[in-house]
Amino acid sequence: MADAGIDDFAQVAERYRPELRAYCYRMLGSVDECEDLVQDTYLRAWQAYAGFEGRSSVRLWLYKIATNTYLNVLRTRKRRPLPSGLGAPADGAAVALAPAQSDIPWLQPAPDSLLYGATDDPAVVVSVRSSVRLAFVAALQHLSPLQRAVLVLRDVLGWQAGEVAEMLETSAAAVNSALQRARARLAEAGPRLDELGEPTEPEVRGVLDRYMAAFENADVDALAELLRADVDLEMPPIPTWFTGREAVCAFLARVVLHTADQWRLAPTQANGAPALAMYRRAPDGSYQAHGLDVLSLVGGRISRIVAFNDAALVAKFGLPEAFAAPGS
Repeated sequence: MADAGIDDFAQVAERYRPELRAYCYRMLGSVDECEDLVQDTYLRAWQAYAGFEGRSSVRLWLYKIATNTYLNVLRTRKRRPLPSGLGAPADGAAVALAPAQSDIPWLQPAPDSLLYGATDDPAVVVSVRSSVRLAFVAALQHLSPLQRAVLVLRDVLGWQAGEVAEMLETSAAAVNSALQRARARLAEAGPRLDELGEPTEPEVRGVLDRYMAAFENADVDALAELLRADVDLEMPPIPTWFTGREAVCAFLARVVLHTADQWRLAPTQANGAPALAMYRRAPDGSYQAHGLDVLSLVGGRISRIVAFNDAALVAKFGLPEAFAAPGS
C-alpha cells in the first residue's frame, strides 16, 4: 500500500462512503452536515493518501479521519433536539402553539437511500435501520460529542476498544470509561425499546394506506383508530408537542384537518421508518410541499408522529415539490 498512487484512491475508498454517511448522520442528526463532513473526510483522506502506509485498514483510517473531523466540528455546534428533548408536552389540545423557533438547529430526518446506499442486502438494511431511528438519533444528541462517537463506534458498529483508541489516539481504558458514561446517559435519555422494533411490511403498508386516507379525507375518527393511547406528536420547528391519543386528535381536528382534499400525501422512507411527504392545497388548487411526517409503529399502531414542517425536506427525499390541481 505504501507505493500505491493516489489515482486508485476512489477505487479503495469509495465503497465505504454509504456507511460513513450513516455514521456521520447518527452523530450529527443533520443530512446537510453529514454530507459536508463526509466530503471533508474524503478530501482530507485523498490529500493524505500518498503517505498512507497501510499500518491499519483503509476502513479504520477513514473512520479515524471522519471521527476527528466530527469532534472538531462539534466544538462549535449545538446539539440537534426534537421538541420532546426541550421540555414537557402541552397541557392540552387547546393551548396556543409556541412560535416556530428557526434559531434552534433541529434534528433532521434522513432518506433511507442516503443511509443504506445502493445495497439490497436485507441483513445490512435491518442492521442499519435499527440504529438510525429518529428516537435513537435524538437520544444520542444528549451525549457529549466524544461519548456519542465512542458509543456508536463500539455498540452500533462493533469496533474493538483498541481500534477506537487508535482512532481517537487515546487508550483502550479511556475508551471503555467513555463508553460506560455514554451507556448510562443514554439509558436516562431514552429511547423506548419498543420504538426501535421492526414492524412487518404488511403492517407498515396497511397503516400507511389508512393514515393517508384519513388525512386526505380529514377523518379524525379514522386516524384515531391508528394511534396508540400514548401516541406523541411533535412538529419541529414548533417547540409545542402533544402526548396521548385524545390530545393529539383534538389538536389535529382544531388546527390541521379542517376539510377533505386539503392535504395530499406521498409515501417514502426516513430513518428506517415509514414516512409521508405532506402537500397542502394552495389557493390555485395545486398541492405544494409542506413537510414530512415520520411515523413510529408499535404493535400495528402509530406510537409517534414527528411532523417536520419544512417544505425543503420533500425535495431532499427525491419527491416533487408540487402537484398540479386535479383535472388541470
